[in-house]
This record gives sequence, structure tokens and C-alpha cells, in this order.
Amino acid sequence: MKIGIVCYPTFGGSGVVATELGKALADNGHQVHFITYRQPARLDFFSENLFYHEVSVSNYPLFDYPPYELALASKLVDVVRFEKLDLLHVHYAIPHASAAFMAKQILATFGIHIPVVTTLHGTDITLVGKDPTYKPVVTFSINQSDGVTAVSENLKEDTYKHFEVNKDIKVIPNFIDLERFSLKAKDHFKLAIAPNNERIVVHTSNFRKVKRTQDVVHIFEKIQKEIPSKLLMVGDGPERVYCEQLCRDLEICDSVRFLGKQDAVEEILSVSDLFIMPSESESFGLAALEAMACKVPVITSNAGGLPELNINGVTGFMDNVGDIDAMAAHAIFILKDDEQLALFKEGALNRAKEFELSLILPIYEQYYKDVMANAVKV
Repeated sequence: MKIGIVCYPTFGGSGVVATELGKALADNGHQVHFITYRQPARLDFFSENLFYHEVSVSNYPLFDYPPYELALASKLVDVVRFEKLDLLHVHYAIPHASAAFMAKQILATFGIHIPVVTTLHGTDITLVGKDPTYKPVVTFSINQSDGVTAVSENLKEDTYKHFEVNKDIKVIPNFIDLERFSLKAKDHFKLAIAPNNERIVVHTSNFRKVKRTQDVVHIFEKIQKEIPSKLLMVGDGPERVYCEQLCRDLEICDSVRFLGKQDAVEEILSVSDLFIMPSESESFGLAALEAMACKVPVITSNAGGLPELNINGVTGFMDNVGDIDAMAAHAIFILKDDEQLALFKEGALNRAKEFELSLILPIYEQYYKDVMANAVKV
């Protein structure tokens, strides 16, 4: 099968999932073509079945904003025609689904009928998609897709609730490559962070308000009062400067490290003892799953799709959004005893195994076949 994948080439969840899926498809014998404005962050190795096509956007004085959607649609037409693709899989509805629809219409004039699968990842529906500026286009593009998937039941329900969608949405959860995340902790790295054998707490995100990164700092401050510990803040974004200032105000800077964006996040997770995700909205919680795959228990909010991943008292704990005291208390409960921590670590890993890539990949492959068999020609 020849598959075109459109995604954002960033560290965000949708880009990571799309890239890891494409790599797995290529390993399984499919020819995979990535079509985006920059090489995806995790497309970091060569394979005879992997191809990358850059979308170039021309800047003209007439345009205040470069017309990326048009450039993407034109590139999709070009790649589908000359690489003879069998299917397009676009990740994140905005603007990829509408660009794919436009490309599909153009390709039909050449007698080419290309099925389109759209995967909804979260904020394309729960945040950006609800904006009245985009909502009609998002609704139309979803309905014009030949297949639609969502990464959690919660996101599926949200889509039906807020959009007039007349398509069946198939839930295919996010996944984890356990081989990549089954690293042994690097003692020298752990010693550099926690020279006195402190517990290591970690948070990874894009530091947007929805991630409630300042809550992470407040939770850690309470943990540190009870248990010697260090906090690693991985990622970057608009909230980082406020978190840094909060650490100064709370006088905990010596115990907190801001590491910025990291390609090999698994190396950091492998030395960690607890992961904190207090988000006010999460369609699935891929970062939490990555932590669990490294035997790191998680403290999360109970928002969105997180209850479909995190099991209270087994993989960690869930609390209401903004309940810093409860999250801190549960974190201390996990970290205070070595034997208890070991049980939670095993629980986290066992849960992660249920989302192993080898279990999810065949679901996508079968879905592609079903969509191709039932796609309506333009």
C-alpha cells in the first residue's frame, strides 16, 4: 500500500503519533510519504519505504499570511499523481482535512480518486475547531472525509456534541513503541540530577495554559516539603517564563531544572519516579503513556480521555482539574515508600503494554482497507 501522511512536524502529540505510525507502516512493508512543511521531529532515520516531500510556501507582498493550505493542497495533488498513492491519512483537522478535500477534487479532474482518512487528535476539535472562524470548514471537511478516527472515546463524543458530523468515527487509541521506551536508567544521568538519591518528578508538554504547568510547580513544592525530590520540566512554550518566575517566588529553583525541548525524552523518563499531568483538557494523554512505558506512575487530572488511560490506584491517581492539594497528596503517597513505588511502576508498565504499537498497527491497516473498499468516487 502507498500511503501519504500529512501532519504537523512538531513535538506535539499529533505529529508524534503520525510520525511513529508512518515509521511502523514502513517497517511493515508499506510505502509511506510524509507531506509537510518541515521534516517531522521523529522522522530521524533512513528507510527504503519512507519518503519526505516538503511543502514550500511562497511569500508575496500581497499576502499578510502565506497561504499554506493552498500550497499543501497543490503538493498533495503532485505527490498523489506522480507517486501513485493509494490513500491519504491526514492528522489534525485544521487545515489538513480541508486541504485534502481540495486536493481530492482536483485529482478527480485527472480521473484519480484518492480516499482520505482524517484523524482527530484533540485541540483541532476541543479548542481551535470550536472557533466560529473555523467551525464550518472543520465540520464540512470531516464530513467529506472517507474515514474519520479519533484517539479516544471522549474525543469522539466531543466531536458529535459540538459538530454536526454525519460520519461514523472509529476510535483508535494512541500507541507506544515499547522497544524505544524500555531503556534502562542511566545511573550517571540520574546521579547528575539527584546526587543524594532524591526522587525525580517530571513533566513534559508544550507549556500552553491548557497544560496548567504552574500547577505542576505548586504540586512539586508541596511534594518537596515531605520528600527530598527534584523536578524536571521538559518542553517549551508561552507558560515557561511564568513557571520559572514561580519557582523563584517559591524559592525552589535549586530543585527544578527546565530542560527545553528534547528529542530523546525516553532517556529522561527512564530515570524518573513520577510524572505529573494536571491538564484541563487532554484528548488522550500521549505524554502520560510514554511515561508509563518507562515504568513511571502518573498523577493526572480526570479531564478528557485521561480516565481511559490512567487507572486510579494502579498506574497512579486522577484528581479534579486544579486540585493541587489532592494531586500533591497522591504524589507523596506514591513516592514515600520504595515498595509502594515499585508496585505503581509495575502497574504503569503493564497498562502501557495494552497500547503497544504491534497491537494498534493492524487496526489502522484494516481500517485503511475498509475505507479504500467503501470510498465514494468524486
